[in-house]
Amino acid sequence: MRTLGEAIELHGIDVDEHLDREMAIPILTGLQAQGDVMVVPRPSQACAATPVPADGVPVVRGEFGGHTHTLLAEGAVAFDAATGEEGLDIGVLTVAAGATAFLAHPEHAYSGIGPGTYVLRRQRELDTSRPDAEELVARAAAAERQRAGADARVNRVRYVRD
Repeated sequence: MRTLGEAIELHGIDVDEHLDREMAIPILTGLQAQGDVMVVPRPSQACAATPVPADGVPVVRGEFGGHTHTLLAEGAVAFDAATGEEGLDIGVLTVAAGATAFLAHPEHAYSGIGPGTYVLRRQRELDTSRPDAEELVARAAAAERQRAGADARVNRVRYVRD
Protein backbone atom coordinates (compact mmCIF):
# COMPACT_ATOMS: atom_id res chain seq x y z
CA MET A 1 0.00 0.00 0.00
CA ARG A 2 1.37 3.41 -1.02
CA THR A 3 1.56 6.35 1.38
CA LEU A 4 0.20 9.79 0.51
CA GLY A 5 3.76 11.19 0.39
CA GLU A 6 4.85 8.47 -2.05
CA ALA A 7 1.83 9.10 -4.30
CA ILE A 8 2.51 12.86 -4.34
CA GLU A 9 6.17 12.23 -5.24
CA LEU A 10 5.28 9.74 -7.99
CA HIS A 11 2.33 11.59 -9.55
CA GLY A 12 3.16 15.20 -8.75
CA ILE A 13 -0.28 16.29 -7.50
CA ASP A 14 0.17 17.90 -4.11
CA VAL A 15 -2.49 18.08 -1.42
CA ASP A 16 -3.28 20.49 1.41
CA GLU A 17 -0.56 20.81 4.06
CA HIS A 18 -2.69 19.53 6.95
CA LEU A 19 -3.05 16.08 5.31
CA ASP A 20 -0.67 13.45 6.77
CA ARG A 21 1.94 12.42 4.17
CA GLU A 22 2.65 9.19 6.09
CA MET A 23 -0.97 7.99 5.81
CA ALA A 24 -1.41 4.77 3.82
CA ILE A 25 -3.86 5.13 0.94
CA PRO A 26 -6.43 2.33 1.13
CA ILE A 27 -7.20 0.56 -2.14
CA LEU A 28 -10.94 -0.12 -2.35
CA THR A 29 -13.05 -2.09 -4.81
CA GLY A 30 -16.47 -1.13 -3.48
CA LEU A 31 -18.58 1.99 -3.71
CA GLN A 32 -16.63 5.11 -2.77
CA ALA A 33 -16.77 8.87 -3.10
CA GLN A 34 -14.28 11.70 -3.27
CA GLY A 35 -16.05 15.02 -2.89
CA ASP A 36 -18.65 15.14 -5.66
CA VAL A 37 -17.20 12.16 -7.59
CA MET A 38 -18.68 8.71 -6.97
CA VAL A 39 -16.91 5.48 -7.94
CA VAL A 40 -19.61 2.87 -8.56
CA PRO A 41 -18.59 -0.78 -9.17
CA ARG A 42 -20.14 -2.16 -12.38
CA PRO A 43 -18.71 -5.64 -13.04
CA SER A 44 -21.14 -6.27 -15.92
CA GLN A 45 -20.21 -2.96 -17.65
CA ALA A 46 -18.16 -3.18 -20.85
CA CYS A 47 -14.50 -2.48 -20.07
CA ALA A 48 -12.94 0.89 -20.84
CA ALA A 49 -10.36 0.86 -23.64
CA THR A 50 -8.49 4.19 -23.54
CA PRO A 51 -5.30 3.93 -21.44
CA VAL A 52 -4.87 6.57 -18.74
CA PRO A 53 -1.71 8.58 -19.63
CA ALA A 54 1.18 8.99 -17.19
CA ASP A 55 0.11 12.55 -16.28
CA GLY A 56 -3.47 11.42 -15.60
CA VAL A 57 -6.90 12.46 -16.83
CA PRO A 58 -8.90 15.33 -15.31
CA VAL A 59 -12.32 13.77 -14.71
CA VAL A 60 -13.95 16.79 -13.06
CA ARG A 61 -12.38 20.18 -13.63
CA GLY A 62 -12.52 22.71 -10.83
CA GLU A 63 -15.04 25.46 -11.45
CA PHE A 64 -14.94 28.99 -10.03
CA GLY A 65 -11.57 28.50 -8.35
CA GLY A 66 -12.23 24.91 -7.29
CA HIS A 67 -9.78 22.05 -7.66
CA THR A 68 -9.71 19.34 -10.30
CA HIS A 69 -10.27 15.63 -9.59
CA THR A 70 -7.56 13.80 -11.55
CA LEU A 71 -7.55 10.10 -12.41
CA LEU A 72 -4.07 8.54 -12.18
CA ALA A 73 -2.81 5.07 -13.06
CA GLU A 74 -0.26 2.61 -11.77
CA GLY A 75 -0.33 -0.29 -14.19
CA ALA A 76 -2.97 -1.08 -16.80
CA VAL A 77 -5.80 1.38 -16.19
CA ALA A 78 -8.26 2.58 -18.85
CA PHE A 79 -10.88 5.32 -18.85
CA ASP A 80 -13.52 6.12 -21.48
CA ALA A 81 -15.19 9.48 -20.93
CA ALA A 82 -18.98 9.59 -21.25
CA THR A 83 -20.35 11.34 -24.30
CA GLY A 84 -22.74 14.23 -23.86
CA GLU A 85 -23.02 16.48 -20.84
CA GLU A 86 -26.64 15.99 -19.75
CA GLY A 87 -26.17 13.04 -17.45
CA LEU A 88 -24.23 12.56 -14.24
CA ASP A 89 -22.00 9.78 -15.59
CA ILE A 90 -18.41 10.93 -16.15
CA GLY A 91 -17.18 7.73 -17.78
CA VAL A 92 -16.17 4.09 -17.41
CA LEU A 93 -13.00 3.08 -15.55
CA THR A 94 -11.34 -0.32 -15.82
CA VAL A 95 -8.47 -1.27 -13.52
CA ALA A 96 -6.70 -4.49 -14.57
CA ALA A 97 -5.62 -7.17 -12.12
CA GLY A 98 -2.44 -6.06 -10.34
CA ALA A 99 -3.02 -2.37 -11.23
CA THR A 100 -4.26 0.55 -9.15
CA ALA A 101 -6.04 3.76 -10.08
CA PHE A 102 -6.07 6.87 -7.92
CA LEU A 103 -8.36 9.86 -7.79
CA ALA A 104 -6.29 12.84 -6.66
CA HIS A 105 -7.63 16.14 -5.34
CA PRO A 106 -5.77 18.81 -3.33
CA GLU A 107 -8.42 18.95 -0.57
CA HIS A 108 -9.46 15.28 -0.50
CA ALA A 109 -5.99 13.69 -0.98
CA TYR A 110 -5.79 10.43 -2.94
CA SER A 111 -8.40 7.66 -3.16
CA GLY A 112 -7.19 4.22 -4.25
CA ILE A 113 -9.27 2.13 -6.66
CA GLY A 114 -8.54 -1.59 -7.01
CA PRO A 115 -9.06 -3.97 -9.93
CA GLY A 116 -12.51 -3.97 -11.53
CA THR A 117 -14.77 -1.95 -13.78
CA TYR A 118 -16.53 1.13 -12.45
CA VAL A 119 -18.69 4.02 -13.53
CA LEU A 120 -17.45 7.40 -12.37
CA ARG A 121 -20.41 9.62 -11.62
CA ARG A 122 -20.93 13.18 -10.43
CA GLN A 123 -22.84 13.59 -7.24
CA ARG A 124 -25.25 16.50 -7.04
CA GLU A 125 -27.07 17.97 -4.09
CA LEU A 126 -30.81 17.47 -4.09
CA ASP A 127 -32.64 20.78 -3.99
CA THR A 128 -35.74 19.93 -1.97
CA SER A 129 -36.96 23.51 -2.14
CA ARG A 130 -37.91 23.08 -5.79
CA PRO A 131 -41.50 21.94 -6.41
CA ASP A 132 -42.21 18.62 -8.06
CA ALA A 133 -44.09 18.30 -11.38
CA GLU A 134 -47.55 17.92 -9.79
CA GLU A 135 -47.07 21.04 -7.70
CA LEU A 136 -45.90 23.00 -10.77
CA VAL A 137 -49.04 21.95 -12.69
CA ALA A 138 -51.26 22.92 -9.74
CA ARG A 139 -49.55 26.32 -9.48
CA ALA A 140 -49.95 26.95 -13.22
CA ALA A 141 -53.65 26.02 -13.10
CA ALA A 142 -54.24 28.31 -10.10
CA ALA A 143 -52.46 31.19 -11.86
CA GLU A 144 -54.58 30.63 -14.97
CA ARG A 145 -57.79 30.63 -12.92
CA GLN A 146 -56.69 33.84 -11.21
CA ARG A 147 -55.95 35.49 -14.59
CA ALA A 148 -59.29 34.34 -15.98
CA GLY A 149 -61.09 35.75 -12.93
CA ALA A 150 -59.28 39.09 -13.25
CA ASP A 151 -60.12 39.28 -16.96
CA ALA A 152 -63.79 38.60 -16.22
CA ARG A 153 -63.91 41.39 -13.64
CA VAL A 154 -62.21 43.89 -15.98
CA ASN A 155 -64.51 43.09 -18.91
CA ARG A 156 -67.71 43.02 -16.88
CA VAL A 157 -70.26 45.61 -17.93
CA ARG A 158 -72.86 46.83 -15.50
CA TYR A 159 -76.14 48.15 -16.81
CA VAL A 160 -77.95 50.61 -14.64
CA ARG A 161 -81.56 51.59 -15.12
CA ASP A 162 -82.24 55.33 -14.93
